[in-house]
Amino acid sequence: MTDFDVIVVGGGPGGSTTGVFLAKAGKKVLLLEKEQYPKDKTCGDAVSGKSVKILRELGLQKEMDQLEQIHIDGVTISSPNGTLLDVNIPKTGVQNNGYVCKRMVYDNFLFQNMKKQKNITVKEKFMVTGLLKEGDQVVGVKGKDLISGKEEQYTAKIVVGADSAHSIVAKELGLNEIDEKHYIVALRLYYEGVTDLTNKIEIHFVPELIPGYFWIFPTIEGNQKGECNVGVGMIVKDLKKKKVNLEKAMFKAIEENPLFKERFKNAKKVSPVKGWNLPLGSKVRKCAGNGFVLVGDAASLIDPFTGEGIGNAMTSGKLASEVIVKAFEKNDFSHSVLKEYQDQVEKILRPELMNSYKLQKVASNTFLLNWVTGKAKRNPKLADFIGGTLVNENTQEKIGGLKFFIKIFFS
Repeated sequence: MTDFDVIVVGGGPGGSTTGVFLAKAGKKVLLLEKEQYPKDKTCGDAVSGKSVKILRELGLQKEMDQLEQIHIDGVTISSPNGTLLDVNIPKTGVQNNGYVCKRMVYDNFLFQNMKKQKNITVKEKFMVTGLLKEGDQVVGVKGKDLISGKEEQYTAKIVVGADSAHSIVAKELGLNEIDEKHYIVALRLYYEGVTDLTNKIEIHFVPELIPGYFWIFPTIEGNQKGECNVGVGMIVKDLKKKKVNLEKAMFKAIEENPLFKERFKNAKKVSPVKGWNLPLGSKVRKCAGNGFVLVGDAASLIDPFTGEGIGNAMTSGKLASEVIVKAFEKNDFSHSVLKEYQDQVEKILRPELMNSYKLQKVASNTFLLNWVTGKAKRNPKLADFIGGTLVNENTQEKIGGLKFFIKIFFS
């Protein structure tokens, strides 16, 4: 049993970000990761403007630009009636539009940067199986070294659950409830040979997937191979109600929809179809308590409209680290101190999450989708506004807010 200041469970964007900020604050950190990096993470691979803001704070944006990725310069949206809307993102002096970068590359980039920090001990291939408690206070973790097979325990003042949608930390605390109204199932695969790809991400509201959507995200700058991340996502409750076979619906769109069938005519799959679950931020989850905090997907912070989780994972990691540092200053690791993290999540992230939830509801209405897309196509200023808010790193101006709806209905 070895004592640390903080144990971080999970080395994804949320865990790596938390670990770096804590290490820079001088805390002795143990990061435990079940897999071995580099590893794949089933995802749409979109790295939002909010993520770029944290990368900039970590001093990593220039290095990010050297990775295999693509700078996003716009969004292509299609409505259920087939109307196509191309939206350019306004250029600024700072690259904040976001990227598409495969998670195999992006997560490893963050993870390796985290491993370089002083004060951090990293154990890969270690599976956390439970929490250590003294009364109702979390004081550490137990688990198994998957290489040696040895059972081990580690203690700390605070445990950070950054271990994805299937968080063992959240499960041990009874905080992993699945609400099918606030849960998405998504599928993803990679293609080569898709035509007419640009530096725009594509979001398509095809009729058979409403209130979900079909996406095409280009993955390589220049993209001579026509490589892209293709996928679909849908809310579990609607999926069951409509009895949709998500994989069949995705391939039907690819093979039969006039917008896609010629573009995919000579394309080939270069990966298997993989599925994953997304707990949405429209469902409030307790994410702080006696000796613990949850960040990212473990805290149920995925955007209800876009399905994007990296930005909120990294932002929540930063917020958590700031409150944890305060807890050490006070030498108090109880809920009364750590609840400030939950308060910060509610203040900074919750308004945007609930705005996105409202927009998700709008997107379930075929008439409104057709009307808004058609209106934006006829109004370039409105189209530019939509494009800017889709990637803006300022959460208060995010799509779905009051300003957005005023623009939509009165422009």
